[in-house]
Amino acid sequence: MPATFPPDPTRDSALLLLTETLDRRRTLDAALNSLPGGLPGAAGRDRAAAHRLAAAVLRRLGTLDAVLEPHLRRAPPVTVRHVLRLGAAALLLLATPPHAAVSTAVALTRRAGFGPFAGLVNAVLRRIAADGPGVLESLDSPRLDTPPWLWTSWGEAVRAIALGHQADPPLDLTPLPGAAPLPAGTVLPSGSLRLPPGSEVTALPGYEAGNFFVQDAAAALPVRLLGALAGQEVADLCAAPGGKTAQLVLAGARVTAVERAPARLRRLAENLARLHLDAELIGADAVTWQPGRRFDAVLLDAPCSATGTIRRHPEIPHLRRPGDLAPLIAAQDALLAAASALLKPGGRLLYAVCSLQPEEGEARIAAALSRLPLRRAPITADELPPLPQAVTASGDLRTHPGLWAAQGGMDGFFAARLIRL
Repeated sequence: MPATFPPDPTRDSALLLLTETLDRRRTLDAALNSLPGGLPGAAGRDRAAAHRLAAAVLRRLGTLDAVLEPHLRRAPPVTVRHVLRLGAAALLLLATPPHAAVSTAVALTRRAGFGPFAGLVNAVLRRIAADGPGVLESLDSPRLDTPPWLWTSWGEAVRAIALGHQADPPLDLTPLPGAAPLPAGTVLPSGSLRLPPGSEVTALPGYEAGNFFVQDAAAALPVRLLGALAGQEVADLCAAPGGKTAQLVLAGARVTAVERAPARLRRLAENLARLHLDAELIGADAVTWQPGRRFDAVLLDAPCSATGTIRRHPEIPHLRRPGDLAPLIAAQDALLAAASALLKPGGRLLYAVCSLQPEEGEARIAAALSRLPLRRAPITADELPPLPQAVTASGDLRTHPGLWAAQGGMDGFFAARLIRL
């Protein structure tokens, strides 16, 4: 960027984040990690502000483009469009004063090397500042912000799900029994501790002492569906980053946690060490792992499309395509077969995915029941008193971001409980 234009750490980094996610199809976390140490915006506060601004654009991309489009006679260069999106998000979603939003966007255009388009950016954003709020209210934002293939796949809850994706998610913690002190927050009916959006977990009191771990309220539900675990042998497949592993250990199980990716296995080990919890850690592919023994229970939190975590990872709708599901489904089927083979007769298998896609949830269980020595053990509403509406007619667990909307929502999760014949 030309040295004649002073840097703006937040907006320079936010533009880079959009370029990395939308143009180079990288995850937002990977894009954040790619910010060099010397780049303006790499410092903690600017980095967080850049993430918030870029995430606002990614969450509301369809709406922002609909607001901008009437003011563009011709398609501008991609970088200029990103600048306009950032400016419009600042104006319409983040309550930035109009003068600041417009002037910083114009300066960003020049720093990015697109000075000839500075006048266009200035004119368009001034019109958005004047007319945009009214236009925003007239749009069907949930529909605009959701790719059509996802909209048609989410069934009757689609609008509630899409609305749940619009807001910054809170931070949910699972406290360890008897741990103190705990951060100030709201205790949810499920027992999770909920803190406001933007809370920095590593700065919270009790983090270094291992008094809690990060786990969305929905993700904390599946383990409890395995019932009493004290003294039982449990295999946790695809275990990283370790929240469910920790729950299993805390329930008294003797846990063998399996993870094939070395970096993720290291993260799992670090997380358990911080919590002062022990499990046998195995670096292996769960599909081919041969431990030489059978287990009382197996937890399979399978790799998936992660559409249930869109509110935390707003780039997912822009990175995923319908064709991405086929290889994931094949892997899920292979993992289900491997998990079934690890069970003692009568052993319990809990299959879980952080996905809203029925192909990765209900359809995988139907396929497993048709070819594997398993039967469904239906979940009942009595087992989930805080959330009976999350129990499906088939006796599975299905959460989504529209549930507990007044308390800040939750991630999308599917879980089914099966018994080895």
